Amino acid sequence: MSVLAVELSASRLLDPFFGNSIIIWANLIGLVLIYLSVGYWVGGKWADKDPRGTTFFQIIAWGAFLVALIPVVARPILRWSLAGFATFDAGVLVGSLLGVLILFSVPLTLLAMASPFAIRLAVQDVENAGRVAGQIYAVSTLGSILGTFLPVLVFIPNIGTRRTFLLFSAILLFVALGGLFQLSRKLGWLYLPMVIVLAIIALFGTTGAIKPNANAVFETESQYNYIQVEKIGDDVLLRLNEGEGIHSVYNPNYTLAYGIWDYFLVAPFFNPAPYPETAVGSLLLIGSAAGTIPKEFTAAYGAIPIDGVELDPAISAAGREFFAMNEPNLTTINQGGRYFLNTTDKMYDVIAVDAYRPPYIPFQLTTVEFFRQIYDHLNDDGVVAINAGRSTTDYSLVVALGSTMRAVFPTVMVIDAPVGGFNLGNSLVVATKRPATPADFLQNAATLENELLLDVATRSRATDVWRISCQPDAPFAPAWGTLPAALPDACPAPFTDDKAPVEQILHRLILRYMLGL
Repeated sequence: MSVLAVELSASRLLDPFFGNSIIIWANLIGLVLIYLSVGYWVGGKWADKDPRGTTFFQIIAWGAFLVALIPVVARPILRWSLAGFATFDAGVLVGSLLGVLILFSVPLTLLAMASPFAIRLAVQDVENAGRVAGQIYAVSTLGSILGTFLPVLVFIPNIGTRRTFLLFSAILLFVALGGLFQLSRKLGWLYLPMVIVLAIIALFGTTGAIKPNANAVFETESQYNYIQVEKIGDDVLLRLNEGEGIHSVYNPNYTLAYGIWDYFLVAPFFNPAPYPETAVGSLLLIGSAAGTIPKEFTAAYGAIPIDGVELDPAISAAGREFFAMNEPNLTTINQGGRYFLNTTDKMYDVIAVDAYRPPYIPFQLTTVEFFRQIYDHLNDDGVVAINAGRSTTDYSLVVALGSTMRAVFPTVMVIDAPVGGFNLGNSLVVATKRPATPADFLQNAATLENELLLDVATRSRATDVWRISCQPDAPFAPAWGTLPAALPDACPAPFTDDKAPVEQILHRLILRYMLGL
């Protein structure tokens, strides 16, 4: 139970600093398995040489005690990792990640010794060895089930990650002390001070911010994310997990955010002309976060029905408390995007997808099957727009998404949001249900009257906009502006539910960026 609880709590300990990518999980699971393998091997040999209950309970006591120290010792290393993110220093990031993971080596190795020790102590004769081992493994598996569900569903959301480490450490330590006092009162009293140290850690070691930030006004851990709300001047920003991406922006003095969120407003005008602004009558937003896009759509198009799908209810709660996400026309649905599409028959004029977990997009929201579902939920003049991250030298994710959308929709165009002197930026990939041309957007934009729409349309005409055709002779073509030099020679194969290497593409993008390529 404790081993599984430590492993799952470890992922949440790392989330605010390194995110929750498949790479982090692979490193975590792989190293834990190494520690367990070493522990089983050493524990088996030790149990044969010293098959005493006092030795068994002392090993468990030290493992439990060291589990409580993990979040305390990890804190300075995790803070060091912030310097790596600030400078995109790969050496600091890898070093700090490995440093934290190595912290788990001793306690998990000690805890792994318990299984062979327990079997050795419980087996009284060879005839019953199989039955005893089977019983111990059965009990162990039941403990693993508890260690899997209790931290995730009960303790981390209610008492936090650091106190979850401490709780399971205390449970295990009391079991070990009970065994020691039963077998040797002298050893029991010798190990009792460990309880005092745990009490000190509980009082002082689990206080303070999870992730220090002088501008933070709120932070919490949910079942899905580490959430931090930051206020700089009048700007309120939503950051999740490692915090390198901004998920929502709110300023009570302004409506537009002057970021990628604004460009969703003009996505409908890539429809064939004429398409008036009054034609936009509904919006589905997958990944609504704290409500930046719904607020902009309400201000620009009036109180049209908006369904905001957000997986994490804690993010929605933060949106209502800190981002004035209180539009009466907004219905927030706390579900996964694919699940919502599978369970609704509603139709929309615009479907926007902004479901980032920086730098990742959930793979199930990038595939042909997903975009076919979107196609089936769009009205005849419907459009879909998805936010895609990129660098100035790597458009691989943008092109992969565009190629996938092109397998479903007749027209796909890309708006490159200005990067403002930075090397990392965003593009908006827009697909229309009816065939359209760049001239249609220009004609529709010329008829706009709303000030917010005029502002974004003007910026859209001033930036680079290009088409994805995926034809062998001309896979890309400039609509206006300049065709990015970083585009590949051809469109890649569309993503499918069976094969969607989103993480692989993003890992290459991040590596190239860190290496300055």
